[in-house]
Amino acid sequence: MEKGLLALGFIAQGLFSARFLVQWIASERVGKSVVPLSFWFLSVAGGGLLLVYAILRRDPVFIVGQAGGLLIYIRNVCLIYKERFAKRESADEE
Repeated sequence: MEKGLLALGFIAQGLFSARFLVQWIASERVGKSVVPLSFWFLSVAGGGLLLVYAILRRDPVFIVGQAGGLLIYIRNVCLIYKERFAKRESADEE
């Protein structure tokens, strides 16, 4: 169980850290700071797995930190989709 838990922790941290690489590459491509949707999906995936890891480790500080962040990441994804839906609706009305 311990090796599996350790593997989960490293996979989760890898996903969570990959979001910064994705954001950096996206920003370099357009020459300004941008936050692509994939950044938020990696945040949700990595944060969610890190929350599972924290729960399995029974670490209350880590649990609270990851749970709070996860709510913010999910909310950002919702806001992005809400904006995209509104833009499509307005384009369809024209």
